[in-house]
Amino acid sequence: MIWYRVYPRLLRVLEKESNKGTSTLIKGELIMKKAMVFPGQGSQVIGMGKELYERYEVVRNIFKEADEATGVSITKLCFEGPDEELRKTENTQPAILTVSVACQRILAEEGILPDLVAGHSLGEYSALVAAGVITFAEAVATVKTRGRLMQEAVPLGQGAMSAILGLERTKIVEICMNTSSDMSPVQAVNFNCPGQVVIAGSTEAVELAGQRLKEAGAKRVVNLPVSAPFHSVLMQPAALKLQNVLDRLNFKDANIPVIVNVDGTVVQKGIFLKELLVRQAASPVLWEDCVQTMEKNGATLFIEAGPGKVLSGFTKKILTGAETVNVEDIASLEKALDYLKGVS
Repeated sequence: MIWYRVYPRLLRVLEKESNKGTSTLIKGELIMKKAMVFPGQGSQVIGMGKELYERYEVVRNIFKEADEATGVSITKLCFEGPDEELRKTENTQPAILTVSVACQRILAEEGILPDLVAGHSLGEYSALVAAGVITFAEAVATVKTRGRLMQEAVPLGQGAMSAILGLERTKIVEICMNTSSDMSPVQAVNFNCPGQVVIAGSTEAVELAGQRLKEAGAKRVVNLPVSAPFHSVLMQPAALKLQNVLDRLNFKDANIPVIVNVDGTVVQKGIFLKELLVRQAASPVLWEDCVQTMEKNGATLFIEAGPGKVLSGFTKKILTGAETVNVEDIASLEKALDYLKGVS
């Protein structure tokens, strides 16, 4: 195959990265480092995973394992809903993780293996499964408990989240710090990509910060339909209880590098990955930093495994010219495999 005729965009990536050692030519073929990324909450939709379930035995096995490990029918929740049940965080989390790992397992059967992994918020658990740190059964049962603990930490209506669009992250952090108080905290909790940061905290403080951010020049402030202020200091009670749950699991060292949400660094030691998962529940998700770290460690191709393609959109805003593919259903899988087998 003459790859530079078939994949002209890859040639531009190669030219850009040639001095970084991130891609290699061997006998005329392009070898690219692949990062696999996994989505978090918000990407759920009724019917997710159903097409893959009907075609692949490995997916049916994953769903069966999820049902058994959680004691509820994750299969029915994913395929039939109802929506109000799927949107409950203790159901959303195991459902998204199940679909994400199912997509990753199909890719593995097809010989598509990542060089690096990372996940956004909940997606970090999917990444740890892909890296061999914890088993799928352990992960899916844990995130169901994680969802329940997060919801219990803050009564409904007392916490909120808003996406801030079109304002520098430093300005958002500054305004949140000046708005926050011990009794009514607010902080930046998701640094998704340039121009998009999510804030969270008490409902009153989030509303006030949103007004001040608009006055400071934010293009839009979008209130998010969530049930709790995830990744804020208000999640600290949940993080403490989550530690007891994680302490019962056997965290192995990762067999591939994991880029973690808390600080955007590369970690492979199981003991540290467990500590960071505890911190992650009540700490900001530095996704922009994670993607930049993956690029610095050689990633030139990003594969999103799981429902939606939100992370692919973030990646393209973080890294100009980034190559991305996603896998969530039969159509996206076939398109991804056609592409990936041409560059692997």
